[in-house]
Amino acid sequence: MNRTWISVVVFGLCVMVSGLVRADGPTDNQAEKVRPVPPLGIEVPEDQRDDLEDGLKKLKTIIDELALSKDARVKELLPDVQIYHKAVFDALTYREFFKPQEINTAKSLLVDGQTRAEHLKAGNAPWTTQAGLVPRGYVSKIDGSVQPYGLIIPDSFTPTGPHRWRMDLWFHGRGEVLSELNFLEDRRKNKGQFTPADTIVLHPYGRYCNANKLAGEIDSLEAIESVKRRYRIDDDRIAVRGFSMGGAACWQFAVHYADRWAAAAPGAGFSETPDFLKVFQKETLEPTWFEKKLWHMYDCTDWAANLAQLPTVAYSGDKDSQKQAADIMAVALKKEGIELTHLIGPDTAHSYHPVTKLEVDRRIDSIMALGRERMPRTIRFVTYSLRYNRMHWVTVDAIKEHWSQARVNAAIVADSFVSVTTNNIEQLTLSIPSGYAPMAVDASVQIKIDDQTIDGPHPGSDLSWQVTLHREGAAWKLGALPANGLRKRHGLQGPIDDALMDSFVFVRPTAKSSHEAVEKWVQAEMSHAIVHWRQQFRGHARVVDDTAVTDEHIANSNLILWGDPTSNAVLKKIADKLPIRWGDSEITVGDEKFPSDRHAAIAIYPNPLNSNRYVVLNSSFTFREYDYLNNARQVPKLPDWAIIDLRTPPGSRSPGKIAEAGFFNEQWQLKAGQE
Repeated sequence: MNRTWISVVVFGLCVMVSGLVRADGPTDNQAEKVRPVPPLGIEVPEDQRDDLEDGLKKLKTIIDELALSKDARVKELLPDVQIYHKAVFDALTYREFFKPQEINTAKSLLVDGQTRAEHLKAGNAPWTTQAGLVPRGYVSKIDGSVQPYGLIIPDSFTPTGPHRWRMDLWFHGRGEVLSELNFLEDRRKNKGQFTPADTIVLHPYGRYCNANKLAGEIDSLEAIESVKRRYRIDDDRIAVRGFSMGGAACWQFAVHYADRWAAAAPGAGFSETPDFLKVFQKETLEPTWFEKKLWHMYDCTDWAANLAQLPTVAYSGDKDSQKQAADIMAVALKKEGIELTHLIGPDTAHSYHPVTKLEVDRRIDSIMALGRERMPRTIRFVTYSLRYNRMHWVTVDAIKEHWSQARVNAAIVADSFVSVTTNNIEQLTLSIPSGYAPMAVDASVQIKIDDQTIDGPHPGSDLSWQVTLHREGAAWKLGALPANGLRKRHGLQGPIDDALMDSFVFVRPTAKSSHEAVEKWVQAEMSHAIVHWRQQFRGHARVVDDTAVTDEHIANSNLILWGDPTSNAVLKKIADKLPIRWGDSEITVGDEKFPSDRHAAIAIYPNPLNSNRYVVLNSSFTFREYDYLNNARQVPKLPDWAIIDLRTPPGSRSPGKIAEAGFFNEQWQLKAGQE
């Protein structure tokens, strides 16, 4: 990150007022009185600052030396060193020491980082085979930042041999001062709530305090892949667990990725947005029509049917207001014919009852001993977005309308007969991997789909089977939809926030807008985005000038274009290929026109220069300061596009007045009458 943008970030922090770390509550319902999250930390005494800067310099010198190594093992393990430098550097640079004792923690972390660096320089890496608490790190695809995670390695661990290890994910609770520095300290000293025998426990950082949503969600998935590269993990014995905010994370990982886990054990937390905010936050909600639709992304009640594939043991204290999370999930599951196993700690508020906790562990251990069912013969799957489009051998390739429920029920009824019923589905693929097809190899497989029977292909001689079906009107046909233009698909379906769940680059305009109000707004919002990406998702946004965008950027990253066609050269180049036309005098959206001198466009769209990546106009993640105060609020706030009236300045809830907003249709075209 260059000095200019560090100055921007530091300025953004310094204008904040210092605040106490506190739990969510009704006092956090005033958008005009939003306390900063994270709070501004303490001043570091000059002599202590000098010591830390000296330690950072020494560690950086050896990190830079190691980065030049051509040894693949050194490159793989270097993030295990870099996490210590980043934790201390960021705490010092952005004033995120919250207690005096954290200064000594920083010094200790620098010693650990230096020790690891010296080991790695000598060709050793003892932490890769040790048992106990082991902090580690990886480089994120999202922004190239080094992100930490913690491991609990069992005493029985052996680095070699055929044994594959059970792994439990533990999602942490809310922590407004959970900087990387404090996270690493916790991962050095605290074993956490559950440490099952012969089990590796993964503690994702989740990019701070967002209930593992959006980039926090991707963090956990990337951490899992990092652990799998480094340890022999049994894919059929991975569990997701968590409490409080971590319980919320557990619910959404359970319903979105039900086929990846052997068990789920959510504790307390929240499982959806609207009811929880009314009950727990005592908040009066006035959502827009598109905010209601976007609640579907993380409202786990809407996805309850997916738990038919995942054994789940919920826990709550009987006096905990966050018991609401499991209670409302129980109602949603009941509608699907599923009875939620909900263990309740007697006379207990927001914690585990010691006896009930043992029962949670007993039941999860029993499930984990059996492991995940790799090839269930029956599938029940619901989705609202192609971001989450798979359940075991069923993949939804296209849906009729996003943010309305799409459902597939599929079953292998007999050796050569598959039954499928669908709703809101335009294309799907049934794919059974080698060795798992229970069909006869010498006969075609009959597929009954929505009362229509189709002769499908034979299984392969390796006992694999795959077929793709698409809808033409009311009829289903073999094969994929015709490739005639853009279509929403997995990883390219919106909304705006989706672009920041993969590699992205902020593209800064080098010219000025011809409209003063637009220029002022763009500069302020771009600076806001850089500051808040680091604060809320703990990475440094990659920023390049519009004149410096390369073929590599276009090929490998989503481009977040700041400015208008008169100020941003990349936007000017593609402006006539976007469905929203941004001219010098007006912005045209279908039949509506907005004066360009006092409006700006926000949008997401497949990049006309590379249709496998997004372009985004003038937006980072779409929730803002008010939403940081309760994790249930941290959901997408804008759909695929919005027109901002700049006469209303940005605030803690929106980037200005939303003059109009909407979703593109499944062909990425404007549609009317969306409410």
